[in-house]
Parts: sequence; C-alpha cells; structure tokens
Amino acid sequence: MSIACVFLVTLLAARPAAAMHLAEGVLPLGWCAVWNAIALPFVAIALHLLRQRTQQDVFYKPFVGLVAAAVFAISCMPVPVPTAGTCSHPCGTGLAAVLIGPWMAVLVTVVALLIQALFLAHGGLTTLGADVASMGIAGAFTGYFAFRLAQRCGASLWVAGFLAGVTSDWATYATTALELALGLAGEGSVTSMFTGVALAFVPTQLPLGLLEGAMTAGALVFLRARRPDILERLRVVPLAAGAS
Repeated sequence: MSIACVFLVTLLAARPAAAMHLAEGVLPLGWCAVWNAIALPFVAIALHLLRQRTQQDVFYKPFVGLVAAAVFAISCMPVPVPTAGTCSHPCGTGLAAVLIGPWMAVLVTVVALLIQALFLAHGGLTTLGADVASMGIAGAFTGYFAFRLAQRCGASLWVAGFLAGVTSDWATYATTALELALGLAGEGSVTSMFTGVALAFVPTQLPLGLLEGAMTAGALVFLRARRPDILERLRVVPLAAGAS
C-alpha cells in the first residue's frame, strides 16, 4: 500500500516541464483557427499522396512510419531558451523531407506532434496547426528545396544534406517567431515582436541548426554506404548504372 502511495504521489507531483512547440493558450483562438486552416489542405493532400504511393510500393508506408518514429524521437530533445522562457529542439523534418518528400514530412510531423501533445504535454491541440505550419510545412519544404537546389549545383550528398538540415531547422523557428509575433503583438509592432522572438531563439537554435545539418548529412551518407538501394528507391540519389 505504501509503495502504491509513493508511486501515486510521484506521478501526480508538480515538477518543471520542458514545454516545446506552441502550447495551449499561447496563441489567440482566432490565430489558432487560421493556422489550422492553413495546415489542413497540406495534410489532406499528403494523405491522398500516401494512398497513391502505397498502391505502387508496399515498402513505402512502413518506411514512412519509421521516419515518423524518427521525427518523434528527434523532436523530443528539449534545450531550454532562458531568454524566451521556452525550449528549442531539433526537428528532423529536413531529413524526413529528403527521404520521403515534403508532403509526407508534413504527415509524419502531424503524427509526431499529436502524440507529443496528447502524452507528453509538448505543444497543444488548438495550436497543432501552427506547429505543423512551422515544423512540417515551412521546415520540410525549405529543407527539401535546399537539398534539391544543392544537388543541381553539383554539391556532394553530405553538403546537400547539411544544407537541408540547417535550413529546415532555421525555417521552422523563423516561422514560429512569425506566428508568435502575429498572435501576440496586439496593437504593437509585429516586426519588433518578430525580431525580439527570433533573437531570443538565436543562442540555442543557431548551434542546434548546425548540429541538425550535420546529423542529416551523416544519416544520408551512412545510408548511402550501407543501403544505397533505399536512397535509390526513394529517388534521393540517381539509380546506379544498370539499375532499373
């Protein structure tokens, strides 16, 4: 009985939380509705594309699930931001966008954020659209296009992957700063609010972005060395000579 009481007290006792993403109540409900409306079409298109791709390749859906698990784990690493009273964290959506495309990266972001909101108190349900817009839409598409542009310019896989990770991470937090500025500026200057929030993220997000770039590049190089067929099948790299 005493052991059960100790366990219950430990479970219910208040303790510091490393809250990530935009939590419930941070944004006005009107802005929550706007960001949810923006995110919803992206999610609908992603679901449609997933059904299409799964019919063509049975390997695809399990791999998307694996990437979703990776994004969930990567984005669960909070780093306190003392100047903003919140937390930064790596995102993983740059790597996801390179491997499965930006549309599927939006979908895996929804899954990761929803689980974190429901079970880890990271983010919120009303702010889910805003978190998806920053991490899933802005982050994924920016990272994907940075990767493809670097490839077109003749960059190596490591350099292209590094740029995908860095730009995806920084685009996520630039969008988060914009969301906070639009929602909280009130009658004040949105530009000043945006600048203040963005600068607050710099001490942690600048090195985190570089770290995520190196992590993304390392993961891609590792896959090319061990399982190049996966990257070829996902069209991350060109098919080897003689492959069909």
